[in-house]
Amino acid sequence: MLDVTVIEDAEAAVVSLDPVRARLLAELAAGPASAAMLAGKVGLPRQKVNYHLKTLERHGLVELAGERRKGNVTERMMRATAASYVISPQALAAVQPDPDRFRDQLSARWLLALGARLVRDVGLLVTGAAKARKRLATYALDGEVTFASAADRAAFIEELTAGVSALIRKYHDGDAEAGRPHRIVVAVHPTVKPEAVARTEAVAGPEAAGAPAGPETTH
Repeated sequence: MLDVTVIEDAEAAVVSLDPVRARLLAELAAGPASAAMLAGKVGLPRQKVNYHLKTLERHGLVELAGERRKGNVTERMMRATAASYVISPQALAAVQPDPDRFRDQLSARWLLALGARLVRDVGLLVTGAAKARKRLATYALDGEVTFASAADRAAFIEELTAGVSALIRKYHDGDAEAGRPHRIVVAVHPTVKPEAVARTEAVAGPEAAGAPAGPETTH
């Protein structure tokens, strides 16, 4: 089972967002189970659970983990293909965010568009690398800093911009014949309070996403 995977297909995204199927995914992420075992947990007849499992399997969200005999019946033990899922903007290709439409380094919505593109691009790269059976070279830095004042935050941003820009100028070689371009995204945003995340999860259920990270650098 993968730790996290990206859903790129629109139909698969719709399937995963169904409350019952999302609950089944959460149960199967905890361990393999049969339709009969899941029926009692989600309060549905085994036949209906089996229907939902087949739909999830058809879209690659669950897979066969094995079979077991129970009396005269052979039960299919299913498991989730990942512990968690992220829906790529590729699933809404016609209206996915495009950070190139406008560039505003102080805009939270532009930051959101950058984050969406990051999910889309890395998702496509992960899918391609898996099909080619190759390792994908990536790097991410996640940290948190508390600023004593707005002035300190502004000074930090200025130094961060200068430092990263200097590194780009130092190592960028547009004439390298065998070179491969890499995208660099640097983000700074207020840390989301745990209680705010808890409220979101209480409304959305156990399938809600986790808390956003603090200042982050990814390429």
